[in-house]
Amino acid sequence: MKKTILLLLILCFTFSGCEKDDICDANTVTTSRLVITFYDFNNSSVEKSVTNLTIIAEGMEEGISYNGSTLINGSTVAVPLQTNAETTTFRFIRNFGSTNPAAPANEDIITFNYKTENVYVSRACGFKTNFTLDPITPFVQTDAATPDLLWMQVIAVNNYSIANENETHLEIYF
Repeated sequence: MKKTILLLLILCFTFSGCEKDDICDANTVTTSRLVITFYDFNNSSVEKSVTNLTIIAEGMEEGISYNGSTLINGSTVAVPLQTNAETTTFRFIRNFGSTNPAAPANEDIITFNYKTENVYVSRACGFKTNFTLDPITPFVQTDAATPDLLWMQVIAVNNYSIANENETHLEIYF
């Protein structure tokens, strides 16, 4: 009897120290990227793919190149904002690497201004950062080469709060 009680006590103490593994589930929402959808300037209800789009973050030499098959939804991209700053600048280059004079490469630069908020997710996942685009001056658009060659005609903020990637935050008409 004493041996059985002792064995039960040892088993209780052994299993009471066990703890669930801390693995962040892949479905857990973490820091979201800025989701941008491109639309046809002449027909604002029609989404439009960008030909050979390359996006390069400020300070980077190489960017991410997109074509119709690598965009999220044919006309949508998601770009990460800096979590340790309140400004991120991207160079959007349409027809990147083109040698065709009828469709030359065209670069527009957009600077996003925002506020950050760190939110605790869990012990396994740590913190995520939510962003809120500045409603007064959410971005400044310029052209790298010549001001009259802007390929982006209109930029509209669809959602100032960037807390998930399930919706479009920014619409660009070209």
